[in-house]
Formats: sequence, C-alpha cells, structure tokens
Amino acid sequence: MTSEATTHFGFTDVPLAEKQGLVDDVFHKVADRYDLMNDLMSVGMHRLWKDALISMLRPPRERPFSHLDVAGGTGDIAFRVLEAGGPQTQVTILDINGDMLRVGRERARQTYAGRLRFVQGNAEKLPLSDRAYDGYTIAFGIRNVPDIPAALREAYRVLKRGGHFLCLEFSRVDVPVLDTVYDTYSFNVIPGIGRLVTGDGEPYRYLVESIRKFPLFDTFADMIREAGFGRVSYRPLSGGIVAIHSGWKL
Repeated sequence: MTSEATTHFGFTDVPLAEKQGLVDDVFHKVADRYDLMNDLMSVGMHRLWKDALISMLRPPRERPFSHLDVAGGTGDIAFRVLEAGGPQTQVTILDINGDMLRVGRERARQTYAGRLRFVQGNAEKLPLSDRAYDGYTIAFGIRNVPDIPAALREAYRVLKRGGHFLCLEFSRVDVPVLDTVYDTYSFNVIPGIGRLVTGDGEPYRYLVESIRKFPLFDTFADMIREAGFGRVSYRPLSGGIVAIHSGWKL
C-alpha cells in the first residue's frame, strides 16, 4: 500500500476504494477459462502446488473437520480438501465474485452434496461466525485483496483455537537465470496466452504485475504474525515461483 488512501492495481496506483471493483472486473472476464488458464500458464505445475498445500493442511479422516476456502470460487482447493478428508469434512467456499462461484457450483454438481456450501462475501469482512473453522486456505487470492491485513485478521477471527491458516501465493524467484527466464515468460508469454484463450490479454497482464507487488516472504510472514498467528513459517516451491505460508491460532 503506497499511502492510507491508495493501493496498487498491478503497477498502477489506484484509490483503495476502487481496487475491489477493478479486481472483480478481471475475474468476471476470466472465470469461465480460469482453470484452463492456470494449466496453461503454469504448465500444469499449479496442481502440484495445490497438492502440497493440502498435504500441509492434512484434514483428518476419522473426525469432523470444518474448513473455509477463501477466494476459491471454482472449487479447486475445496474439492481437494473434501477428497483428502473423511466423510465428516465440511467445506465452505467463499468468493467475492459471483461468476467464479457459478463455475464452482457447476463443477461440483451433486458430487459433494451435503458437504460443500458456497458463500459470496468479502475476505476483508467475512459474513461468518467467530471460531467456526478448523482450517482456512486462500490460494492465489490474497494478493488481490485491497486490505491484506484486514483479511488476515478476519482469518484469525473465524478460526477455532488450534486452527490452521495456509496461504498459497506467487512469490519471487530467487534462483539465478531462472528469475530472468520467469520474468520474460510472465510479461511476454502469459498475456499472449490469455489473449488467445479468452480474447483479452489485459487481465493476465494485471495478474503478472500483481505478483511483483506482493510482499516478500519475510514481510508477509510478519503480517501474518501481526494478525495474531503463531508458529508462522513459509515454504518456497519451484525456486520461489510460489510459496506456502502457514500460521496457527494458538
């Protein structure tokens, strides 16, 4: 955040109050091809990163487990949690974007009936009860939140004591040569793929730029601690292309 009144939308400074609307426009445009684009942009690697997230969450198979997946409209993380957990695992998918939730509902159909619910809401002000969830995940979503500290405080509020917060997010490549290749690919190839698949490359230019504006590992870890979490850690994957950040409500 560049001042109290402004934040960034990609590389552009915008009024804080306007960012959510701009982000919504991006995801309205890409919702129907979102999962296909994830496969193309990451060459399928996003599936391995999400599997690593679930392996850290470790939903139990023999007891009830209530989980919240934020910014998870298409269901990719939620379905994995349900498949990894036992029959008493329940997942709430929350997303601010109705089009993303529509895609998730269409994908879920009756497969997870009774174990999955969809809620439209804002990560900065969750329409959910205090101390209601055993786990909270947000994958590739927190960098799009205008007020990240507010979202982290809300995550802490809705988790039960002993609850686990996990965030999978793009980060900064820290491997020589790979960082140059990654930057070239991100800025020159990804918007072109987006234009071919969705007819519009600009949303993907924003997504690439937003990665560069996201806090570094240690800075984001400090933000998680400031929200109240303990045992905070992070795990870089694929040379730092992404990282999984972890915290516990102790």
